[in-house]
Amino acid sequence: MNKKLIVTMALLAVVSLMVSACGGGTPDPAPEQTTWERIQADGVLVAGLDDNYPPMGFRDENNELVGFDIEMGALLAERLGVEIEWQPTAWDGVVASLQSKKFDVIISGMTITEERAAQVDFAGPYIHAAQALAVQEDNEEIQMMSDLEGKIVGTQNGSAGLKVAEELDEEIGFGELRGYNDYGMAFQDLRIGRVDAIIADNYVIAGFINNMPGDFKFTAELFAEEEQGIAVRKEDSDLHEAINTALEEMILDGTLAELSEEWLGGDVTAVLKQEIMEERANQ
Repeated sequence: MNKKLIVTMALLAVVSLMVSACGGGTPDPAPEQTTWERIQADGVLVAGLDDNYPPMGFRDENNELVGFDIEMGALLAERLGVEIEWQPTAWDGVVASLQSKKFDVIISGMTITEERAAQVDFAGPYIHAAQALAVQEDNEEIQMMSDLEGKIVGTQNGSAGLKVAEELDEEIGFGELRGYNDYGMAFQDLRIGRVDAIIADNYVIAGFINNMPGDFKFTAELFAEEEQGIAVRKEDSDLHEAINTALEEMILDGTLAELSEEWLGGDVTAVLKQEIMEERANQ
């Protein structure tokens, strides 16, 4: 190799280093937006739900979505400075749909369980409730859990009620445990006597009693206390924090108490409000 070529290559190498040092090279790619940043930029929060789940979210006579979660979700979105868009989905695949980013969150009276908490994070809780039994209005035979021995019991697939029902079936021995795609189908079968009882959240049963007066009633027993929250993907920590903060304020200022009195027949936030106040006092 001749001396001119060596000198030329050396000069090119020096120039290249100088250009890089001056920022003339390709810039590093901008960091990817988080879900919360994208929601803020787009101005829309997409929420998955079961749209046949009165009184939380269901269709009225005009096929419009109504219910506690629908009104709560709209108020929550307003506090977050965005609009809310609802995405109905099959309940037994709702977590998988969240993980595949079909929507941003799940707002549908979702019970917080260890199994679900291993897959998603929960903002809230925003409801304190319990499981209960629904029977036909004239049924005097079923009063408590032990009366379910040998009976046909229904609940919704993928629900907290199903898990409780499976445990009770092992303990008591149902005649049959039937899982339905939604509670609407289960209560229709209860209405015509295809099942003897339904296991569901107490406020869900209250919703069906209100919508179908004279057909159903509660038994005398509540069991398996639980809490509901808003599910978010585990990587979406900033979205989780924003929603959690807004929910706490809605509990403390009475917004959710007022909604639950309207839709659920009582204040389902009193226990939660006390817990939040105690936690803040200890900080």
